[in-house]
Amino acid sequence: MSQPVRLLSIAVAFACVLLALNFGLRSSMGFFMAPISDSFGYGREVFALSLALQNLWWGLTQPIAGALSDRFGTLKTVLAGSVIYALGLYVTANADSATALHIGSGFLMGMGIAATGFGVVLPAMARMVAPEKRAFALGLGSAAGSAGQLLVVPLAQEFLSAYGWSSALLLLAACALLMMVCALPLSKSSASSSAGNEPQGQTVKEALKEASAYSHYWLLVAGFFVCGFQLAFITVHMPAFLADKGFAPEVAVMCLALIGLFNIFGCLLSGSWSGKYSKKMLLAYIYGLRAVAIALFMWWPMSTASVYLFAIATGVLWLATVPPTSGLVGQMFGLKHMGMLYGIVFLSHQVGSFCGVWLGGYLYDTTGSYDVVWWSASIIALATAVIHIFIDERPVARIREALAA
Repeated sequence: MSQPVRLLSIAVAFACVLLALNFGLRSSMGFFMAPISDSFGYGREVFALSLALQNLWWGLTQPIAGALSDRFGTLKTVLAGSVIYALGLYVTANADSATALHIGSGFLMGMGIAATGFGVVLPAMARMVAPEKRAFALGLGSAAGSAGQLLVVPLAQEFLSAYGWSSALLLLAACALLMMVCALPLSKSSASSSAGNEPQGQTVKEALKEASAYSHYWLLVAGFFVCGFQLAFITVHMPAFLADKGFAPEVAVMCLALIGLFNIFGCLLSGSWSGKYSKKMLLAYIYGLRAVAIALFMWWPMSTASVYLFAIATGVLWLATVPPTSGLVGQMFGLKHMGMLYGIVFLSHQVGSFCGVWLGGYLYDTTGSYDVVWWSASIIALATAVIHIFIDERPVARIREALAA
């Protein structure tokens, strides 16, 4: 293996570990719902609002983090994000009020996640590799996030059981700082390193104007709202939902672990297929299958076996949307401003996450059940599957003309 190839492999591996930590740490927050709520004497809506704010603020700051990464490089963005992420966990661990919970687990963690997650790291990975390997790299990065859920969530649960919620969050804050080390090989990743002969002279303002006038981009934005709604609701409320149904905490741990495990395969498969087949049709199939999986889960008599089967099906489809969605952004508009433009798509995802997390807590407190949210998630997934059929996934005219010249 040549020296450049070896260095590239190391950089990709470190990027994957970085995404595993980013995704695993935030995925563990659902296990803190009950102990934090019980400790403060709040209903579940309060901490659910904190996590909903986290998702919303993550989305609002994602285009900014993507633009900063496009402009100044991935390393500086991730270093700052790691510190903010750890600070958010520290503030949450020492919170003495609902406001402190909202600041720590909401605003600070949201900013930290944005600067260390998919919206920053996936474009960097896309720039590292040759165009023919780009789809696989995006799938590999998405799979790494799933591996983080598989590995970090059980570790967080062990911390919680052994030390209590406050000390567990402090330990997770220390884990967040490890992302700074993982970012070091990414120092040379920037928009200027993009491979290929696509036009590079477009400004940020021109990129925003072009994307905002392109209706197919907004169909992609609308579709990712539903992805966020489903994923955030399940991540945050599944442990409490299963506890209400009489299942032991270990079932919830295994459920999320199975989602993480099978999402690895789903992401790798999705990444591979994104490089071979229509990305928009792949997304249509994924959302359609999600709708069916949720409907069957709610309709079929619930048991440990049905929970695990649902977790496996959900895992295969979990982050499988990320490679084709991020790939479509790069395919439509090129790589120069991919971080920013994907960040806007991801903002829609996080608005959906906010709605899924907050509505889950609100409707549970007002109706005593999560059923309305589950069925809503199934219906809107089916509608989203239809939306994607109408997306034009060709590069915009500017790129087609430039490449034809």
